[in-house]
Amino acid sequence: MKKKTLLTGALLALSLLPTLAGAGDEPTAQGVQTNLDYVWTLVAAALVFFMQAGFAMVEAGFTRAKNAINIMMKNLMDFSMGSLFFWAIGFGLMFGTSGTGWFGTDGFFLSDFKVGGDPWVLAFWMFQCVFAATAATIVSGAMAERTKFTSYLIYSAALCAFIYPVFGSWAWGSLFHGGGWLEGMGFIDFAGSTVVHSIGGWAALAGAIVIGPRVGKYGKKGEVKAIPGHNIPLAAVGVFILWLGWFGFNPGSTTAGITDIAMIFVNTNLAACAGAVTGMLTSWVMFKKPDISMSLNGALAGLVGITAGCANVSPTSSAIIGAIAGVLVVLSVVIIDRMHIDDPVGAVSVHGVCGAWGTLAAGLFNMEGVTAKIITTQLIGIGAAFAWSFGCAFILFTVIKMTVGLRVTEEEEIEGLDYGEHGSHAYADFMTK
Repeated sequence: MKKKTLLTGALLALSLLPTLAGAGDEPTAQGVQTNLDYVWTLVAAALVFFMQAGFAMVEAGFTRAKNAINIMMKNLMDFSMGSLFFWAIGFGLMFGTSGTGWFGTDGFFLSDFKVGGDPWVLAFWMFQCVFAATAATIVSGAMAERTKFTSYLIYSAALCAFIYPVFGSWAWGSLFHGGGWLEGMGFIDFAGSTVVHSIGGWAALAGAIVIGPRVGKYGKKGEVKAIPGHNIPLAAVGVFILWLGWFGFNPGSTTAGITDIAMIFVNTNLAACAGAVTGMLTSWVMFKKPDISMSLNGALAGLVGITAGCANVSPTSSAIIGAIAGVLVVLSVVIIDRMHIDDPVGAVSVHGVCGAWGTLAAGLFNMEGVTAKIITTQLIGIGAAFAWSFGCAFILFTVIKMTVGLRVTEEEEIEGLDYGEHGSHAYADFMTK
């Protein structure tokens, strides 16, 4: 009876092979692989989308209770606004046909969606869309607790429609119909240490500078005053969610269900673990206690650091890259704070600084060999990302500040953005401050 059941199951599985290969097609290995590529790419996109929840939790946990709703609204809207503007404008600029290597000139409103067009564009767009939203949400934490909601919506639209896609076309344009000058030089950034994270991180730096520090962050003599977050367990859960999402972010960048994803998974995990450990140890040495926020940011720093080279460095190199990122993020957070640049969640350090380190490390630890040309190209890419993102974002935030206004009033900031901007409280039954 048992053998008969097994035989029946095997026959049923064989009968489904034509469906896997495509309706009406023969059950070829190529057909099965094609369908697997679609499924893996969309599953990875779903994991990256779930990172929005992680970012929302990290940012809300590291800031005060009176701004929790505002944080959640910004994360909701930067994905929603960002998706629409990336669909309408950004995708065409990033992946449309380019004769110059600077940006695409077609593909607006995803013209390839037409009936009879290449269906791969649907899966590819979805995966690239969640990446664009990730770049946008990075800025939310750096400008938290004092930014006007309407101004943030304008910024999210601009980043996903223009700032992110143009640089993305330089480094990744050939992944679809385009072709960029950086990738033509051999620039290595497999999953986006620079394309996604540094672009978001440097824009966050520009925003934090233009908007200025929170009320009470620095004393009259310039001393740094800590403003503790209201829910560190929430932030910790957010980091675990981001860690999980990164298993879609990095391996998913193959956009193919192939064996390469195994090493990328391992590299991603080792870098995160090493970053968490060295972040903890560095904070322990500097502050005499193993600091939770620095340990959490150490894990994120390791993840950002390995994103560029996850497919072209060894597991041992990945651990080294993550370990260095964990040290860098602690030092960077302290230095930026002392420069009176108020970044409540350490977004600039995690994404900007460690994104730059990861991009350089992808060249330094390249398994196929290291040359002066590779290192030079990586440095050019890092510099171009900073100049483009910081420059564009600084102009954008300055224009917003001079027109619709970038910052809420001091009274609204002290009372909390939840009530002033959204008319409600995250914790209605509790006193918040």
